[in-house]
Amino acid sequence: MTTPTITFDDFRRVDIRVGVVVHAEPFPEARKPAIKLRIDFGPEIGEKKSSAQIVKYYSPEKLVGKRVLAVVNFPPRQIGPFMSEVLTLGVPDEEGAVVLIAPDLATPIGGRLF
Repeated sequence: MTTPTITFDDFRRVDIRVGVVVHAEPFPEARKPAIKLRIDFGPEIGEKKSSAQIVKYYSPEKLVGKRVLAVVNFPPRQIGPFMSEVLTLGVPDEEGAVVLIAPDLATPIGGRLF
């Protein structure tokens, strides 16, 4: 499998920001087990909603207050009865379950990945 080549300008068009989860709840209507998130990206972007298939490692209670990375400039996507506004980013573990990507040190909310 070859990875398509993009330019640096292509990469810069993807707006990835640090947010903090302010609310999380189960999403039982989703086809695959998921959690509904409300993420605060600071005053410039505000709060956005996201659905994430992260139930193997995360519970709603443990997600509140957690910093995450998300793409904030994709168009909203309907996921069952829920409108997801941002793509919360993660990587697969050895079995394919999602592990969230988060900064390892304190970072300001709304900070952009570069």
